[in-house]
Amino acid sequence: MDSNAIEAELKSEPAVKARRSRVSGMDRALQVLDFLYETGSPSSVYAIAKAVGAPLSTIYVTVDDMVEKNLLSRDADGSVWLGDRLYHYGLAYARSLDFLGVATREMHDLGREVSETIQLCGRDGDYMQVLAMADGPGHFQVTSRVGTRVPLNWTASGRLLVGHLPADERLELFRRCARSSPTGRADIDPATLSTQAESALTAKLSIQAGESDYAVACVAAPILDDKGSCVATISIVLPEQKVLDDRDHYARHVQVSAERIEKMMGWRSH
Repeated sequence: MDSNAIEAELKSEPAVKARRSRVSGMDRALQVLDFLYETGSPSSVYAIAKAVGAPLSTIYVTVDDMVEKNLLSRDADGSVWLGDRLYHYGLAYARSLDFLGVATREMHDLGREVSETIQLCGRDGDYMQVLAMADGPGHFQVTSRVGTRVPLNWTASGRLLVGHLPADERLELFRRCARSSPTGRADIDPATLSTQAESALTAKLSIQAGESDYAVACVAAPILDDKGSCVATISIVLPEQKVLDDRDHYARHVQVSAERIEKMMGWRSH
């Protein structure tokens, strides 16, 4: 489209604007992305404006803003296409889906190996959250279900999830979030918790017994990404007496499971 045609289009917009309902900037950006996604190739701003039924000047402003933020890229001829930032978002989303699928399969495999309840846990701010769970075959009941959130200092997984953080950040975190547990056995001293978190991550194993629930133990191993950060944990939840009787048996199985998840995700380079 030549410059005279564009100028004519721009001059005609005031009357057109009055007939159009107001559309948010977010909606305009989504219209641009949806059009490029559907066409599957770079396009001119004029073609986008015509296709989505929006004022040309509005789409120019939207596209310029998206190019500046790397949501779109602009070719030498002025056409635009999806930008690098979207690619990175897509990779992150794909990794999250892959991780949950891989980890869930391993969770069920581990449950069959040890005949106990298995949980996948992650961090939600100042809390540990149960992301997935496979019940054991026995009558032993676990109170924490999928979606349960508890303070980080109550659980073996909670300490592992922050073990990779810098010492000052861990200390400040535990000063803010450490709480007394229902059993009164969970440590609440920030310095002690910070040291425990670092040691647990180094050992790739954390065990707690009776800290959050009476007679309940948890044997957890960290799942580390390619940078060595603990993105989640896999843990065996079982009666406290079983851990006292055969600690190494459960520790070995949960650590091997965590390693298998890391290998399948391509994270063992750490």
